[in-house]
Amino acid sequence: MKNRIKELRQEQHKTLREVAEAVDTYNQNISNWERGKSEPKLATWQKLADYFGVSFDYLVGWED
Repeated sequence: MKNRIKELRQEQHKTLREVAEAVDTYNQNISNWERGKSEPKLATWQKLADYFGVSFDYLVGWED
């Protein structure tokens, strides 16, 4: 399963810093999540989905 954080970030022309600030975390965390090295907590997944304007299921790759 591949999450869509990087895809959405690039489509929306957002920097790592912008996304990190929006969900109250560090740039490195966003980078690690994009590369699958770690995963955000459930509440952060939801913040990311809200930020990008997509469903949780879409963000985590469960639906198209």
